[in-house]
Amino acid sequence: MKTFKKGFVAGAVLALTATTALAEGGVIRFGHDNKTDPFENPAHACTAVFSNIVAADTNGSVTVEVFGSNQLGSAAEHVDQVRNGVIQATLTSTGALASYYPRIDVLNLPFAFANNASTYSVFDGPFGEALAADIEETLGDVVVLGFPDTGGFFAVTNSQRPIADLDDFDGIRIRTMTLPSHQKIVQALGAEAYPLSWGEVYSGLQTGVIDGQMNPVPIISFANFAEVQKYMTLTNHLFSPYTFMVNRAFFEGLSKAEQDTLRVAAENCVAASRGLSRIIEASDRGLAGLMDKIEVTALTNDQRKAMAGATQPAFETHVAENLDAKATELLTLFKSEVEAANGSSYLN
Repeated sequence: MKTFKKGFVAGAVLALTATTALAEGGVIRFGHDNKTDPFENPAHACTAVFSNIVAADTNGSVTVEVFGSNQLGSAAEHVDQVRNGVIQATLTSTGALASYYPRIDVLNLPFAFANNASTYSVFDGPFGEALAADIEETLGDVVVLGFPDTGGFFAVTNSQRPIADLDDFDGIRIRTMTLPSHQKIVQALGAEAYPLSWGEVYSGLQTGVIDGQMNPVPIISFANFAEVQKYMTLTNHLFSPYTFMVNRAFFEGLSKAEQDTLRVAAENCVAASRGLSRIIEASDRGLAGLMDKIEVTALTNDQRKAMAGATQPAFETHVAENLDAKATELLTLFKSEVEAANGSSYLN
């Protein structure tokens, strides 16, 4: 089955590559790795809104073809395909982008944000502009159109015990992405970090290879992790948006009016991803539904402050030792913008 899937993906990519030169300049092939239901998934809600606005506002001179559910490969492969012009757009996670742009890791400052509104202010403001500009300058062949929501703040689930304090993490093996910063954060909390690919997480939880994992609440719900987990803690320790990027040569080949339409459509795409994420969180597909299936712990301000005190220094040391001066500059701006967005009461 795996061989067939790989062959299908390779064939699809080759077919797109072969037709790229023949395609009309106004066709945007948009790849992402999420399910293709705009009412169930923030990423596809984003692409659906983007597609509709682009087609309507350009009167069909630019159209969008969306390839979800990893039809064209993994999230990291989508980045490479956009850069090479095989496809024209993608939403990519911080983990997938990190191999091309390591400075994206600065977004993983743990326990940074007080609430969702703070994240909007930071990514729509001077920091978001600086980050987009640096991604564009570093990669050279992409244009960044925004930072859509992946589902909200991360929570931690596990099969061993309720987690409310740092001591509760002791001995628990938690799955992380392959990002070193995520591993440092989990280790600083006192748990064991266990990098594992997304496709293996459910089976790893089911078989006990790992005790727990961390993801936004909607993802925990859609992945049915409550079937194999007993406890969930609303840590809100990470917020990890998508990066919405398009191929630069394609974008610059559009008229000024078409480029403006893409930017407006991307803004609406970001808004749609945020709106659906909040709706899911508040519905029986989010926290409300999970509370009937899994024991939920909400942290106090003091508990979250203690966890921040344990993890933030470890994270900043990781950035200083493993990234460059530009990353430190971006992290400084990030912290400044986050502090302004949060207000004075958060973790004080």
